[in-house]
Amino acid sequence: MRVAVTGAGKVGRFIARDLTNRGHDVVLIEQNHTVIEKYGATIDCEWLRADACEPSDLKKHGLEKCDVLVAATGDDEDNIVTSLLAKQEFGIPRVLARVNHPNNHWLFNESWGVDVAVSPPQLLTSLVEEAVTTGDIVRILTLEGGGVALVEFTLDESSPAVGKVISEIELPIDCAIVALVRDKHVIVPRDETPLMVGDEVIALASPDQEGELESALSGRAGGSDGEAG
Repeated sequence: MRVAVTGAGKVGRFIARDLTNRGHDVVLIEQNHTVIEKYGATIDCEWLRADACEPSDLKKHGLEKCDVLVAATGDDEDNIVTSLLAKQEFGIPRVLARVNHPNNHWLFNESWGVDVAVSPPQLLTSLVEEAVTTGDIVRILTLEGGGVALVEFTLDESSPAVGKVISEIELPIDCAIVALVRDKHVIVPRDETPLMVGDEVIALASPDQEGELESALSGRAGGSDGEAG
């Protein structure tokens, strides 16, 4: 897979190095020549000195051949512009963007070419909630421009799902259980998989169905707002 990463800061370099080590073909885009001189020899990937917000800088380097672009700079405005260019000018199938300031998260959607937006502060908040919360749904991550959420629910003794198998749970139409975590082990769910107290249920759901999903797993009517932070 060919992946373009914009911004050779700590985040961008880590992503590029990790993807390269995993065998992917990575091009790391950075406009500061000093950064390239300093770190160019530390990552075995293609380095491109260019402004990721300038399509003229990118067209001559075959960006349209990339399968994925990761907008990873420390500037939200740059990441938004880069995402839009990647999708509209170069037709890159999948665009992921870093959100530096949580208040800007609402901008990172399909209208700006973003398929997945990752906000480290919000993600950390979600992981804290996931670690300490039982009996409430926790939104871990939003996907597809906010149209799909990855959520977690830890079953307690009062859950009507405990003791049943997955096929017996009446899930909302736009929801699917994708994994269980039990005793720190990941279980691939099947229709006949039983649910137990302490199971962490990982599910995909449309945001407007999170409440119904929580009701199905908790037995409580309504359900809480699962969005973290």
